[in-house]
Amino acid sequence: MKNTCSNQLFKEQSPYLLQHKDNPVWWYAWGDVAFKRARLENKPIFLSIGYSTCHWCHVMEKESFEDFEVAQALNQDFVSIKVDREERPDVDKIYMDAVVAMTGQGGWPMSVFLTADLKPFYAGTYFPKHHFLRLLSSIHKAWTENRSEVSSSSEKMADYLKKQRSLGKSLEELPGEDIFTSVLSFYQRQFDAEHGGFGDAPKFPQTSGLELLLRLAARKLPHSLEMVEKTLKEMAYGGIYDHLGGGFARYSTDRTWLVPHFEKMLYDNALLSAVYFQAWDITQENIYRSVACETLNYVLRDMSSSEGGFYCAEDADSESVEGKYYVWKRSEIENILKGKKLDLFLKAYGVTQSGNFEHETNILHLQKDVSWDLKKKLVEEHRLLFEAREKRIHPHKDDKVLTDWNGLMVRALCLGYQSTKDLRYLRAAQKTAYFIKEKLFKNKILFHRYRHGEAGIEGLLSDYAYLIEGLLCLYEVDEDKTGLLWAQELQSIQNQKFWDASLGGYFFTEERFDLIRRSKEFSESSLPNENAVSALNLFKLCGYFKESDDYERGKKILMTAGLSSVSYPPAYASILVALDCYREDPRTCRAPYCKMPVS
Repeated sequence: MKNTCSNQLFKEQSPYLLQHKDNPVWWYAWGDVAFKRARLENKPIFLSIGYSTCHWCHVMEKESFEDFEVAQALNQDFVSIKVDREERPDVDKIYMDAVVAMTGQGGWPMSVFLTADLKPFYAGTYFPKHHFLRLLSSIHKAWTENRSEVSSSSEKMADYLKKQRSLGKSLEELPGEDIFTSVLSFYQRQFDAEHGGFGDAPKFPQTSGLELLLRLAARKLPHSLEMVEKTLKEMAYGGIYDHLGGGFARYSTDRTWLVPHFEKMLYDNALLSAVYFQAWDITQENIYRSVACETLNYVLRDMSSSEGGFYCAEDADSESVEGKYYVWKRSEIENILKGKKLDLFLKAYGVTQSGNFEHETNILHLQKDVSWDLKKKLVEEHRLLFEAREKRIHPHKDDKVLTDWNGLMVRALCLGYQSTKDLRYLRAAQKTAYFIKEKLFKNKILFHRYRHGEAGIEGLLSDYAYLIEGLLCLYEVDEDKTGLLWAQELQSIQNQKFWDASLGGYFFTEERFDLIRRSKEFSESSLPNENAVSALNLFKLCGYFKESDDYERGKKILMTAGLSSVSYPPAYASILVALDCYREDPRTCRAPYCKMPVS
């Protein structure tokens, strides 16, 4: 075998992998070259999964992967592999399940130790350097002295992971209407009546759950709309929302939505803007459309590639400090806003000398007793602060384009156009769809990632499902059948590649040599469940093309999803949206789409 004992990541396109190309660790990308070396040298694999805008990934890199002592231990006793979880969510799904099974929780950076046949035997997330060095020594000792125990552990975990690939159980009939009442009761028990959202810190927006509650509100189920409105308003007022530039951070570290984890993800902003537009559609309250438009405007301004796609994310860190780009000392604001509205701004946004964040800085957030419309009186103040912030060193931007996340953005832009008639949103949606077709669809194969002129990684279920969803929404607003026909073509390809003909539902991938499990899921992650979105797509397509196979596949997904045993409804929010749509009229279901006249 050719000697490749050096860091191999310089060959990659992923911004995350390229961040690690100069580490003294002999990193490999996920692939057969690394697997063969592990087999040839009889070494375990150290698998590190993360993404380029992940704060704790940066921390572990600086502490461990840039450290020569750690690198020596890894290079001597392990074959080290780096994976960008955004490029390879199929790999991430499998080993995240292993991390959760072994530790009770997940997160990134993910740190997993595998046998050469890719079966995990030990896992965790972030490890400080001193802990990590001890762990490497212990793993090496176990590998050399207790191999049979390691092998047994890896076999058991591999068996467990394979059993987890499809927790659904086919039903003879779908649950009755009472499932929605049960779901509502669950959300009411989890709801934070004081601050909105569900559960305690850290708080995530749970967009699929909010869309489900909007559908329950349409059913006139009590308190469902109130929970959505309270949550959306609290987030809009809080620090999780960027009051100067628009857009949302990924989650709040506290219960009150004040202190965000500052990174901004494309998918969060696509999903949240869609929910805010739907809330405006129902209530006609200005705050919802305002927030949604500011969010779309942020994406168009800061996350657009010149070719037509949208970039992945912006980092939480700038100058190696989390949140530095976004926070303000009171003195900075006073120096910039010297006019008569300075006091009004300071009061409205709760700016103090001592601050509400680290180093006496302030995260801007609207006070609860302030009307949202007050922002109209502070337009000039917002402009001045935004322009001053633009002169700061910007956070790192992950500039790869992902098909699935762009599909979600197409849908959000269509909802934006439907709500505002702003042609910028329609044109951006059309441009993105055209870009994906031109750059990421070749020889009837949809690709997952585009960067620097190169399309790579064959598409996953999420790429097909979310793009078809976006194309159907686009057709609903521009009535151009080109997109509709392409959606039909993509659905046919998706059926061929991923459909489980024996049990129903779609696998996340095709069969692959480098995956120990072919995942099939019906529960949520941070993204809407792909099988649920596919069911809604199929119902829509049936409405247009009258293909009974589409309808039956959509129904089969619901029959296979295991809804009779849902113990934690938020994990099945998208499936429940699809079930509600099915019980209404699949061809005219509204969420998560625009309104559609049946042909």
